[in-house]
Amino acid sequence: MILSATLSSILTKWLTAGAAAMQIACSSPSGQKPVAQSTPAVKPAGAPQHGIASIYTDHRTASGERFSKHALTAAHKSFPIGSKVRVTNLHNDRSVVVRINDRGPYVRGRVIDLTPAAASQIGLGFNQGIAKVKLEKL
Repeated sequence: MILSATLSSILTKWLTAGAAAMQIACSSPSGQKPVAQSTPAVKPAGAPQHGIASIYTDHRTASGERFSKHALTAAHKSFPIGSKVRVTNLHNDRSVVVRINDRGPYVRGRVIDLTPAAASQIGLGFNQGIAKVKLEKL
């Protein structure tokens, strides 16, 4: 009986010391609890983006193809060249599917540059210049 009580006491101390050692080993180097990581600034593929669209004109595209104001193409900073994106004008709910063939826009706050043909499909004319849009990668 005395032996089992002593063994129980030793076992309890040993387990407590082991748990403390595990807690130290799993904590950060500074001894503080690790802070939860924040969410990434870039949205994952497929998640809708919201921002400002603008119209852009003649220049050399990043894909190497010749710019055409009649094509349904666009410039985006991070979507892969060749990807398809649905652009919806949030003011009138009109949308168009464009192919990304260029990089940009390089104006703060803008998420996509559309060719004149793509812009007219969503009701965005040169007299307006910009529109609030939703982008959905297809």
